[in-house]
Amino acid sequence: METSRIAIVGGGPGGLYAAALLKRLDPAREITVWERNAPDDTFGFGVVLSDETLGGIEHADPLVYEALQKDFVRWDDIDIVHRGVQHTSGGHGFAALGRRRLLQILHERCHTLGVELRFRSEAPHPDELSRSYDLVVAADGVRSTVRDTYADDFRPRLAAHRCRYIWLAADFAFDAFRFEIAETEHGVMQLHAYPFAADASTVIVEMREEVWRAAGFADLDEAGSVERCAKIFAEALGGRPLRSNKSAWTTFRTVTNEHWSRGNVVLLGDAAHTAHFSIGSGTKLAVEDALALAACLEEQPSLDKALAAYEEERRPVVASTQRAARASLEWFENLGLYLDQPPRQFAFNLLTRSRRVTHDNLRLRDARFTGAVEREFGCPAGTPPMFTPFRLRGLTLRNRVVVSPMDMYSAVDGVPGDFHLVHLGARALGGAGLVMTEMVCVSEEGRITPGCTGLYTARQADSWKRITDFVHAQAPGTAIGVQLGHSGRKGSTKLMWEGMDEPLDEGNWPLAAASALPYKPGSQVPRELSRAQLTDIREQFVAAARRAARAGFDLLELHCAHGYLLSGFLSPLTNRRTDAYGGSLEKRLRFPLEVFDAVRAVWPGERPMTVRISATDWAEGGTTAEDAVDIARAFAAHGVDAIDVSTGQVVSDEHPEFGRSYQTPFADRIRHGTDVPVIAVGAISSWDDVNSLILAGRTDLCALARPHLYDPHWTLHAAAEQNYTGPGITWPAPYRAGSRRPQTGRTDGPKPRLTLGS
Repeated sequence: METSRIAIVGGGPGGLYAAALLKRLDPAREITVWERNAPDDTFGFGVVLSDETLGGIEHADPLVYEALQKDFVRWDDIDIVHRGVQHTSGGHGFAALGRRRLLQILHERCHTLGVELRFRSEAPHPDELSRSYDLVVAADGVRSTVRDTYADDFRPRLAAHRCRYIWLAADFAFDAFRFEIAETEHGVMQLHAYPFAADASTVIVEMREEVWRAAGFADLDEAGSVERCAKIFAEALGGRPLRSNKSAWTTFRTVTNEHWSRGNVVLLGDAAHTAHFSIGSGTKLAVEDALALAACLEEQPSLDKALAAYEEERRPVVASTQRAARASLEWFENLGLYLDQPPRQFAFNLLTRSRRVTHDNLRLRDARFTGAVEREFGCPAGTPPMFTPFRLRGLTLRNRVVVSPMDMYSAVDGVPGDFHLVHLGARALGGAGLVMTEMVCVSEEGRITPGCTGLYTARQADSWKRITDFVHAQAPGTAIGVQLGHSGRKGSTKLMWEGMDEPLDEGNWPLAAASALPYKPGSQVPRELSRAQLTDIREQFVAAARRAARAGFDLLELHCAHGYLLSGFLSPLTNRRTDAYGGSLEKRLRFPLEVFDAVRAVWPGERPMTVRISATDWAEGGTTAEDAVDIARAFAAHGVDAIDVSTGQVVSDEHPEFGRSYQTPFADRIRHGTDVPVIAVGAISSWDDVNSLILAGRTDLCALARPHLYDPHWTLHAAAEQNYTGPGITWPAPYRAGSRRPQTGRTDGPKPRLTLGS
């Protein structure tokens, strides 16, 4: 392909490294870099690079790698200081150097290769560059002029966040990556610090906007801010001063783009994406972008294919990093929630905040630290956190794993049959502490589909008792819970595999809801329930709960999530009532709480009762995370034993932010914002994640759905893979022979012993 003339806008590490790589691959290329600042201008201090990134640099350009190696400061420890207590975790492996030195190395490499560097020079208009050059690389940062010029094509989104932060430096080297928490009269503040030279460290001070204002930073100039920060963190700094470099308080902005290229223009680094500094990934991502872009230009036969391949390769990596960065960012935004955790658990929580570091790999890095956290948590020796028992009212669960409710749509006339016996029985034999039924409907009209189960007839109750009897007899130690619900406006639809949320072609039944709003265009319009009808439905829940008690269920969950009837009262997007059951959150809670109270009154006192909620609607104007805490508090005041925290499925035009354990932060917030235990659910798939979430104190129980469809014996296998054989798990006697991983065919060959010359 023809890329003999390349323009690069932005002389940061990503742009410079791309220039060097592209020139090295083809010395005949004419490459020009425009940088508006002077060569030695830089607004940060230190740069942290991972071993993975360094490996890529070493492979692509050994000379750059060798130069970097000479200046790297390396260390392994992370120090976390909270309320005067310091805990150190080792084995992490960091490498850092000064940002100015990094730029010098890249400047020298570009000069040696013949790249033209134009400093103190604004690049020509992107249209002119696009016409005059074969390729234009926009590496011009968060406030990218090129990206903004072509915003209609790139479709950028910039999200601001809740904290203010400032980049500073100290003229001494910390001996570890240090996090320190300061609880001031104005609120909590945090320090992030790490060495980048033998005599210098980066120091970032961060706090929520309201704390920043209350502390008076909005009224201070640069020098005043620097002096105040040094005073607040005087102990960490040993009384030494901080210095700035045109440092200013700023709010982090997450940048995403729908597209990364437009014709012969491509985005790189912060122009394409940003990730919060607390996971140290900005320079890393930009350098990795440059490596991928250069490789794709070398490998692909045309520019358009090369740019498409670059985006295809990098987008999933960046998305994963941004999810981790978002989790880390939000953890620090909500730092105040965790201040009362025991010091070691607080430290573990901080270390695992992004979900990149987990219980298992932290144990490998620093077994002593992780073991101390486990003992403080209450794990018996040799017991992973997931296999510690948990008590809800009169029910003690032997472990923290829950088989999440999963609709099977396989009932006839609401009666669970052999399929349900095998489905739930298999998962009970699989070792989970608690197995939940699908949503069991309280009336024929309250079904989602014709295949949904119910508890509105004696025949249905008898069939459920057959299942609970099997679980209690054949899987002793496993509890079984029932989830009661009413479909509301999401009823009278086809089986999921025939058309999810699509109305039946025939045989529809009338729907009822908080308000007369269809779920989506083409859905049936429900009737708005009158006061008398609300009473009837409440009594349907009561009757179903009585049947559930007689059927032998150990726990009852009230379904107030996913847009079904009770959820429809909670969300302002689905409840437009003007009577006592609509308007403020307090009024929207009224009917779900009435149902809860009525069910709790007939549900046996020793058996726990939980509530599932949607903690956000993922839609403008809907339930927020803050609302969810208030909802949880309301149910807690009425005696709920735990909140099962899900999200979404309330409105059809939602925009969820999917990702690994993506709903857990909502459970975490509820757990620390109320006094009620929580069940986390949503893309939790590994036993390592379960251990991490439990030990960090972000949840009390973990509910897994799809992993239990893939592997009914998920919990048994989790125990086997961790070599755990204690009381938190019991292998059914007929299955004990399978408690060790089966042998497989040998895949390794004998290693060569001799090398013979020809």
